[in-house]
Amino acid sequence: MSIKIDDSRLTEIFKEKELNIFREKTVESLNLLLNRSGAGNEFLGWLDLPNQSIDELDDLVKVGNEIKESNDLLVCIGIGGSYLGAKAVISSLLPKNNIRFIGHHLSPLEMSYLLDELKENDFYVNVISKSGTTTEPGIAFRIIRDLVEKKYGKESKNRIIVTTDPEKGALKQLADQKGYRKFVIPNNVGGRFSVLTAVGLLPIISAGLNLESILNGAKRGLEKSSLDNEENIAIKYARNRSILYSSGKKIEILASMEPQIHFIAEWWKQLYGESEGKNGKGIFPASVDFTTDLHSLGQLIQDGERNLFETFLVIDNYSDDIQIPYDSENLDGLNYLSDKKISFVNKKAYQGTRNAHEDGNVPTSTFHIAELNEENLMELLVIFEIGIALSAYNIGVNPFNQPGVEAYKSNMFELLGKPKV
Repeated sequence: MSIKIDDSRLTEIFKEKELNIFREKTVESLNLLLNRSGAGNEFLGWLDLPNQSIDELDDLVKVGNEIKESNDLLVCIGIGGSYLGAKAVISSLLPKNNIRFIGHHLSPLEMSYLLDELKENDFYVNVISKSGTTTEPGIAFRIIRDLVEKKYGKESKNRIIVTTDPEKGALKQLADQKGYRKFVIPNNVGGRFSVLTAVGLLPIISAGLNLESILNGAKRGLEKSSLDNEENIAIKYARNRSILYSSGKKIEILASMEPQIHFIAEWWKQLYGESEGKNGKGIFPASVDFTTDLHSLGQLIQDGERNLFETFLVIDNYSDDIQIPYDSENLDGLNYLSDKKISFVNKKAYQGTRNAHEDGNVPTSTFHIAELNEENLMELLVIFEIGIALSAYNIGVNPFNQPGVEAYKSNMFELLGKPKV
């Protein structure tokens, strides 16, 4: 199987009656989702995205191919769901790429580094925002647009691509005035579910990833996650999370054994935190990169307060691998590994870590990715999307709104002296 979940040790600690009750509840949540009758059902357009045809995306493909074939950089300006999906997919599959992300923080240092790079290289800009007035991407776009206009003059309008609301907003208005090329963020798709819209697909195509494989993987994830059977990973995952939450486990750690997929966890944290954390409820999503973080957070996970559970992400087969060489002096004592590959050691580190954490009373389960490629990665992302919808419905919250996101903004605007309208 391309993606599978090993939750055997986890389910051993549950009672059979408990498993059955929470599975039934999760299947009810799945029916709410698929029938589009639950809370937030006006934001379920993401369920249709895996079934898009490449023909429907013709304009997007043309612009993406133009950027890819130019060998120019693409600067993506956006925050939250406007960048995390694309960043997760691209950095996981193509760690060396032509895509740069900005506008998701307020760092003058990183902006300075990027401007220095852009002054020396040709580039396109894709600004991604529903409104065009969000502070972080708004500042970044204002600065980079100034550079584009100075560098390219009349040609600057061909270098700026806007992804925004189809009908309204400051960014759409600006695009219409300047003649920028435009793509839309569908009104029925929330930002954290938007990786298969132009928000994610334009950068993904521009980086050189295979669109057909991306869509095939997403479709496979949707099909498998829509069935009421024992192989439905989304049902298992949501059921397990709900049982653990009801038993007092308030923190989930997503533990990756491969640092190259670090941004999958960053995307997952937004998806799960924004979808579930409301009304005084929700599991706190955290992440670690192993084995690196075993030398920092490992102590707390092993021996700290038992209010957490752990979900591992493991790649079973690597297309690139390296054998550990023999050393005649063997001062480091590692010759017992000299005929082994790094992936073998990584796998044993995972097994040893999971055993240790289980012995320390941390409930664990594992997502196994057969091989890291476009299809498998997108299948995993869709499973996670459906999994959080089911988890949120299970605890009675709307997975598709984010009422608490605006709180920090009002305080920041007051401190900045923003004029009131």
